Amino acid sequence: MNTTPLTDIHRLTWTALMAALIGAGAYINLPIGPVPVSLQTFFVALAGFVLGPKRGALAVGLYLLAGAVGLPVFAGGKSGLGHLFGPTGGFLIGFVFYALIAGLARTGHGGISWARGFVFGILGMALLFLMGVAWLKFSLNLTWARAWVLGVAPFILWGLIKTSLAVITGRYLVRAGLLPARA
Repeated sequence: MNTTPLTDIHRLTWTALMAALIGAGAYINLPIGPVPVSLQTFFVALAGFVLGPKRGALAVGLYLLAGAVGLPVFAGGKSGLGHLFGPTGGFLIGFVFYALIAGLARTGHGGISWARGFVFGILGMALLFLMGVAWLKFSLNLTWARAWVLGVAPFILWGLIKTSLAVITGRYLVRAGLLPARA
């Protein structure tokens, strides 16, 4: 793939944009219980689809760093290390792996097939839920069943919907030629 002097700037811009969108996604939510359904996971999956595994994970890492140093980018406008390592910290850290796995859907030429998008998106979401429920269980001293009921069960359908929308959006961005070249 041909690169120009602007290629690195284009990649950095997309990485920063995806980190900002993940943070903005925390503010776009449906309050359905103690933990609202936000658009964060949509943007995490999209970061992987748009940027590939390494840069997608980097965008999430930038988002987590912003929240850790005090910017109110976590759900509910929260921030800080206390929130990052609190009961929902497993989900936040799981975002890195979700983006990384979703990014594996990009093929050698940069495209995203429907099948690869759904498979890698769902695998990433499954790992996110696994990490989140384990962290929730141990941080709050819950049973596995209770942690599942609180942290995963209400969000599975929403996760599938958001992953599907991220595949659709990622495929559109590829066809429109707006994505950065793969590194």
